[in-house]
Parts: sequence; structure tokens; C-alpha cells
Amino acid sequence: MPYRRTPQVQARLDAQRAAILHAADELLAERGYAGCSVSAVAERARVATGSVYKHFPGKAELVVELFRNVVNHEVDAVKAAAAEPGTPAERVVALFETFAVRALKAPRRAYALLAEPVDPPVEAERIVFRRVFRDVAAEHIREGVRAGLLPPQDSVLTAAALVGAATEVLIGPLTTDHTGAVAELRTFVLRALGGSDARHA
Repeated sequence: MPYRRTPQVQARLDAQRAAILHAADELLAERGYAGCSVSAVAERARVATGSVYKHFPGKAELVVELFRNVVNHEVDAVKAAAAEPGTPAERVVALFETFAVRALKAPRRAYALLAEPVDPPVEAERIVFRRVFRDVAAEHIREGVRAGLLPPQDSVLTAAALVGAATEVLIGPLTTDHTGAVAELRTFVLRALGGSDARHA
């Protein structure tokens, strides 16, 4: 007969898995992807290294799951910001400003999420994140075009370009103390959407 875990055993395994993910999240925020080794995670979670491997095949798979959890929180946050009252352009701006502000609160983790060299499985998850973010922005751009509030444009292309540009803009502030470029993000987004004078948009 196949082995069946008792509820008590499953509860302990679930708690251990949660502790491992929490430890990995802390290390990612402190040291980035390079410093988030399996041994470091095990030490932080106060479990044996072998216990980490019982839950995850390796570092990349562990961080992929962690990324998914982080991305879900970030997407929920920007969706909520973009759902606030305002024009479609203002909603798109709110989306990018919210993401930038949240990124700067945890710069090391945000840099790992956006640009740090990572293993292929994590890079694949990063691409998924960018596409989800793109699609949220594209929805509001499309709404603005339909309503005649934004000039005709390919909403997906514009959104993808904005995600790429915002990511590039954030890399500097996430790795240094200079945050001036983030203050100009609003102006850039409005101009990219088709505003003739962003200061009066």
C-alpha cells in the first residue's frame, strides 16, 4: 500500500516549507539572488540542508516559487492602484508609480526580481512577470484609446515598452542612493502614452 502522511506529518512539512520560503525571502531581500544559496536558506530557516532539498530540487526551483509569491503580491498592489478613480492615463501612471515606490522599499529584492543575473528557470519566471505587468497596463491603455482619451496605438506594444523602460529606470535607484529618475517616471509615462505636454496632462 502507498504511504499516506498523517495530518500531523503533513502539517509539519507544510510549516517547514513555509519557514524555508520565509527564510529565502529574507535572504533575497538582504543579499539578492547570489546570496540566496540552499545552505544559507537552510541555516536561516534552522533546518538541515537536506530538508530544503526534500521540498525543492535546487536553489532555482526554490526561488521560482518565491518569485511567484512576490509577483502575485506586486500584481495585486498595482492592480489596486490602477483601479482607483481617474483617467486611463492616470491609472497607467498609478500602476508604474506604485510599482516603483514598492520596489524602492525593498531594493535588493526588487533588483533580483528585475535585473540580477539568475538561473534560466528564474529568468523564465521573470519574463512571465513582465508579461503580466504588461497586460495590466495594456488593458488601461486600450480603454483610453476606445474612449478617445489616448491617441490610437498598439496597447500591448506601448505597455511592453513602458515595462521595459520602467525596469531600466529603476535599476539605477535600486543599486545606488540616487532616486531622482523615479520622480520623472510620471512625466515619461504620460508622454509615452501620447500626451503633448505631460505637465498639463
